[in-house]
Amino acid sequence: MKTTRERLGLTLIAVALIVLPFVLASAGTAWVRITNFAALFVLLSLGLNIVVGFAGLLDLGYVAFYAVGAYVYALLASPHFGLHLPFWAILPIGAAVACIAGVILGAPTLRLRGDYLAIVTLGFGEIVRIFMNNLSAPVNLTNGPKGINRIDPFRIGPLNFSASDTIGALTFSGPIKYYYFLLLVLLAVIVINRRLQDSRIGRAWVAIREDEIAAKAAGINTRNIKLLAFAMGASFGGIAGGMFAAIQGFVSPESFVLNESIMVLAMVVLGGMGNIWGVAIGAFIVFLTQTVILKQLNVFFGNLGVPFLSDIDFLQYQFLLYGIALVAMMLLRPEGLFPSRRRRRELHTEEDVEFGEHGDPLGESPE
Repeated sequence: MKTTRERLGLTLIAVALIVLPFVLASAGTAWVRITNFAALFVLLSLGLNIVVGFAGLLDLGYVAFYAVGAYVYALLASPHFGLHLPFWAILPIGAAVACIAGVILGAPTLRLRGDYLAIVTLGFGEIVRIFMNNLSAPVNLTNGPKGINRIDPFRIGPLNFSASDTIGALTFSGPIKYYYFLLLVLLAVIVINRRLQDSRIGRAWVAIREDEIAAKAAGINTRNIKLLAFAMGASFGGIAGGMFAAIQGFVSPESFVLNESIMVLAMVVLGGMGNIWGVAIGAFIVFLTQTVILKQLNVFFGNLGVPFLSDIDFLQYQFLLYGIALVAMMLLRPEGLFPSRRRRRELHTEEDVEFGEHGDPLGESPE
């Protein structure tokens, strides 16, 4: 049972999330768009967390499933093939196709671990991007490097997510509508993740992560469980890709490069592998650092007029900064900023565990 303080805290968080887009819109619609893309990367991070955090399988090609979902939506909701299916039909199709792609990736990699698995998944991500870049001849499937434009936005009856509507004194712009839709999807994905984490499947993933040989000896079908991890993680990536295509209205292979996979992996590691809320917070931190903080540093030091600092473009060094941050995390806090209790127990002494459990601000479950 939740205490009165916990209920009050949840109520305040819910109210803050509801009014947030209007507060951001008062400073400019661009801030709402940034928040929407941050939510997309939170969704991607939660999907990758199933593979990396729960099952312990290193995946460097996760952006491939993002691309699959985006192109499925683009092909079925644009003039490219003359199809304009409703979004509620396309998103499940995109999730299913991405799920199949996850099984295709997982099937030949079942016996691989560590660096070898990372190399194979990295290659898979690049293969998908190259396919999207070259499948314009002899049959034009993806329009090659030109990409696909004029993609249909979400529509529910007369409600068009790309247009603005006014209800009373409130104006609901397109980004604000997408914000609320993304918020609902994120809440659903978090609930699914929590249920998976506490289920027999989630326990099997943890057992494989800890010791695959022992898990197999205990009767766990490691082959099917690992394939299920790839499939579930890929389906979330496919949903995120479909929403990205609808929000952006345009997709091209350049949106799904290796750097995107590295950034999503950094979000999972920074937040705390295996901790759902930690991964979500880590995704927001990394995304806002890239899109807001580094740009503001360029403006700040540029206005100072200091000869050396004013010439530095911090965006060009973002991956150097990510690398430094990850190395620092591995040395100082290898379990992440907001780890699960299990990860904290693995990497710290009993004294640290006791302190961490009593001081856990997120109230994480024993897993």
